Amino acid sequence: MKRTRFLLWCVPAAFYLFFCGWYTNLSGALTADEIEHYADLLAKNGATAQRVAQMRRFMAADTGRQLIMVNIIDMAHAPPPVEGSPPNESADLLLDRYMQYMWPALLRRACHPVFAGNAVFESLDIVGIADAQQWSRAALMRYRSRRDVLDIATDPAFRGSHEFKMAAMAKTIAFPVETQIYLSDLRFLLGLALFSIVALADIVSYGRRRNGTG
Repeated sequence: MKRTRFLLWCVPAAFYLFFCGWYTNLSGALTADEIEHYADLLAKNGATAQRVAQMRRFMAADTGRQLIMVNIIDMAHAPPPVEGSPPNESADLLLDRYMQYMWPALLRRACHPVFAGNAVFESLDIVGIADAQQWSRAALMRYRSRRDVLDIATDPAFRGSHEFKMAAMAKTIAFPVETQIYLSDLRFLLGLALFSIVALADIVSYGRRRNGTG
């Protein structure tokens, strides 16, 4: 019985530790060599000098922590033609083409959406921003690290897929944040769920035996 009970707790604990090791950035902040490497890749992939300089600042400020990318989107009503898609394809279908690349690239790096929703009304407060009255949807995307952001953005496959995204949107704002309050972190939710399930199984299986009822 002791061995079985030991396994009841240790197997989920080992799984949880494995998950946390994969889900958490254990490589620290980007090094100077990595920054140069990614800057070179961006330039080779056609990024402008201004874009490369912006990404250098983004990389140099790395703390090694996870990121949430905040995306605010206004979908295009009549997207322009894009090479690789049929004429007059809708914005939603173009965005689906973009996500065909993004989903595998995201999920294998422990990156995933944490929130998505459609706008139900126009902007209620606008300060210092032009053309910000109408938006279609908002989404929050979790990235394990800035390194993962750069691995995705410098993949040559991203360049072609990104054209579908740009065509699908009339306008968009995307900016990264580092969390201060993040109660939906999967490490917290998974740990809570595993502990609850295992504790309940322990009570059901071994509590009765101690009480002489099983």
